Amino acid sequence: MHTPSSLPTLVAGLVLLLAGPAIAGCTDPPAPEVVWRRCLLEQSELAGADLSRAVLRDASFQRATLTGAKLIEADAIEARFVSADLIGADLSRATLRNADFTRANLQHAILIGADLRRATLFRADLTDANLTGANLSGANMSGAMLGGARWTDGRRVCAAGSVGNCQ
Repeated sequence: MHTPSSLPTLVAGLVLLLAGPAIAGCTDPPAPEVVWRRCLLEQSELAGADLSRAVLRDASFQRATLTGAKLIEADAIEARFVSADLIGADLSRATLRNADFTRANLQHAILIGADLRRATLFRADLTDANLTGANLSGANMSGAMLGGARWTDGRRVCAAGSVGNCQ
């Protein structure tokens, strides 16, 4: 049984327990390590933004502009980049498992060491992208344009006109 004098201590303890760590909100400006988990950032203008080591899990960037953006080591598990513009974006070592890049423009993107397991790259444009060391296990590459892309082995360059697989 709690005495009246222990009640404020108990309440203070519960407040600290329930508060948890402070996290950034969906309206916070783009910055390294920003937390935009489950945020709707559709049609956002983020060209050149530095989102290195950002937490973007379950976020939606549908039709967003991310040309030249830095998503180095970003955590974007199950993020949606449907029809997004990622020309020249750097996604090196990003965790992109189950991410959806359907019809995304990834021309000249850097995906060195990216984890793209089970990602959807349906009809994505990966022309001249660098996929050295990327993990594409279980990824849906149907209709993906791969002409000029440097393949996962770091040596092979996909032939012009390669669609769906590197030839």
